[in-house]
Amino acid sequence: MNEEAALIGQRMRTPRAAAVAGIVFSLLLIASMLLIRISIPANPLGPATDVMNHSKAISLALHLLPFAGIAFLWFIAVVRDRLGELEDRFFATVFLGSGLLFIAMVFTSAAIAGGIIIVLSSGSGNLIQSGTYALGRVVSYQVMHVYATKMAGVFMISTSTLALRTRIVPRWMAFLGYTLALFLLLSVDSVEWASVVFPLWVLLISVHILLANLQPQLASDL
Repeated sequence: MNEEAALIGQRMRTPRAAAVAGIVFSLLLIASMLLIRISIPANPLGPATDVMNHSKAISLALHLLPFAGIAFLWFIAVVRDRLGELEDRFFATVFLGSGLLFIAMVFTSAAIAGGIIIVLSSGSGNLIQSGTYALGRVVSYQVMHVYATKMAGVFMISTSTLALRTRIVPRWMAFLGYTLALFLLLSVDSVEWASVVFPLWVLLISVHILLANLQPQLASDL
């Protein structure tokens, strides 16, 4: 009986961990995006003074991203654990690969942006005069808002497919994931706040998992 209770407790803790990790990732990524978007215009070819005048806010936003990435990796791991033996190898590979590529691109974009801020803060004008500043901003913008966001769309498609097959979330959430993923894949360049769609969808999934696994405990307490 003790072993059975321990196993039940272990299976109950894992979905909660997934939910908490997904919520932390969503809130941190949204906060980082908001700080950057409020501080500087979306135009990657804007003047360097926009970055220099808001360097502290941008630095804070960039320092939030590693913690968001850690939470997202945890979210991926515990969702796979939740799927268990029902996990489809094909879609699981796409699910894991797109998630890892998304985090890698977010980190790459943040590292480029952080490097630009450090050089600008040193007072060196060579970065601007040589055109390296403009190139760095464009590369950082492209990596984050084009390639990383498209990987987020692929992640949503694979997750929604796994959700439909295993019923770990309601069907309407899976179909919503398909719709939003298609939106990210096709319109990310033309819609300014398109990248926020992904963390909001992860937040929705995470809140559902958390509430779904709190209900049995509340019922047992009564």
